[in-house]
Amino acid sequence: MLRDITIAPLDLPAHVDEALAVQALAFGLGPDEVAVRRQIVLRHMTYRGARALGATTAEGRLAGFVYGMPNSRTHWWSTVVEPYLRAQGNDGWLDDSFVITELHVHPRHQNRGIGRALITAITDSAAEPRSILSAIDTDSPARGLYHSLGYQDLARRVLFPSAPLPYAVMGAPLPLRRR
Repeated sequence: MLRDITIAPLDLPAHVDEALAVQALAFGLGPDEVAVRRQIVLRHMTYRGARALGATTAEGRLAGFVYGMPNSRTHWWSTVVEPYLRAQGNDGWLDDSFVITELHVHPRHQNRGIGRALITAITDSAAEPRSILSAIDTDSPARGLYHSLGYQDLARRVLFPSAPLPYAVMGAPLPLRRR
């Protein structure tokens, strides 16, 4: 499935525009949203323990990427999701967790195991005993992937400022489940 794809550390600040082009196609982002996310990605990559992996084709094109970091309750994402998690008795997941901040695969390369390879590779190197992430709260291939890896819903119908759709916050013990 991963023939001609290499998973390796990615210098995300140096490749931020290429990565955001993949995200824009995979997630349907317009130029204004890409510009905002560019600043967010660059800021995130300055956080302690932040790291990224890329999936690169034999031609040297980025087919997908993932990045994340040890979670901190002081990060913006945590401050938004904490009340939803607390309401479900799951706010302890914000501690000692590696958060998957973004995971995107170019539409041309989806359904080939690249997303699975990226998320398992980045979490396999995490020192934390568990992982958390948020995904649009709908029955989607992404949520199916996360469930297959052992992620469970910790909170649903989570609303982020300026996001038109609700999200689900999901968590899994590490290492992630293999097939």
